[in-house]
Amino acid sequence: MRLCAFADEASVSLDGQIEALKRNNISLLEIRGVDGENIKEISLPKIKEIKKRLDDAGISVWSLGSPVGKANPDDNFIGQIDDLKRLCEYAEILGASKIRMFSFFSKNEERVFEALDAFCNVVPNSIVMCHENEKGIFGDNADDCLKIHQQFPRIRAVFDPANFVQCEVDTLSAWERLSPYVDYMHIKDALESKRVVPAGHGIGNVEKIVAMYAKNGGEVLTLEPHLMEFCGLKALENGESIDTSSVYENENEAFDAGVKALKIILDKLGLRY
Repeated sequence: MRLCAFADEASVSLDGQIEALKRNNISLLEIRGVDGENIKEISLPKIKEIKKRLDDAGISVWSLGSPVGKANPDDNFIGQIDDLKRLCEYAEILGASKIRMFSFFSKNEERVFEALDAFCNVVPNSIVMCHENEKGIFGDNADDCLKIHQQFPRIRAVFDPANFVQCEVDTLSAWERLSPYVDYMHIKDALESKRVVPAGHGIGNVEKIVAMYAKNGGEVLTLEPHLMEFCGLKALENGESIDTSSVYENENEAFDAGVKALKIILDKLGLRY
């Protein structure tokens, strides 16, 4: 099993992200934010600089943790298409073959599918679109995620147990239905109260699902602990406040705790990483 992480939860700066990854022996990055800028806002020259610095540190970019599709499909959709085209260019520069995406803040299936079809038409075959089951979007439940993957075979799934918990979706039932479409997992967990907790400490059945993911040939887990407020979190949560644990003194401590919790699960399952 290979470990990846949203290292912007440990540090805003790229140097801090690299240090956190190396400290935890993680060689893959799901890049989302650097120096307070979201991946879609970073300039082309800076993307090239980031690539060089990551190469020098021995860190590879696994996926772009983009925000595409985390909007209303009728809000400046041409701008959203432009963002996606730019992210495809960035993915190629960074050596990533995947872009994380969402299915819009809308329950209008026809409009959502029109927008997703437009996304598919601009993304080259060399890049895999990976849909995350996020709160409040069309695909925030197993039924609608299944519709997406059946309608658009090019769109694979990023399975996030905590997001399903926060949408009151049973994670084991969701896994049973969606596992044939899963490309990789985001690792975070949550309690019934919806408070985010380290992996294995909530009701997301993370250990059981990771075991099934590994049995199915899954190879990469992206740690997204959300254990402490970090730069950009409120924007990621669409302006909503989320209940995070407050027992950590700083972002690095929270990040390390998230890594430790995942490694305990992997050790228990006998999975090498």
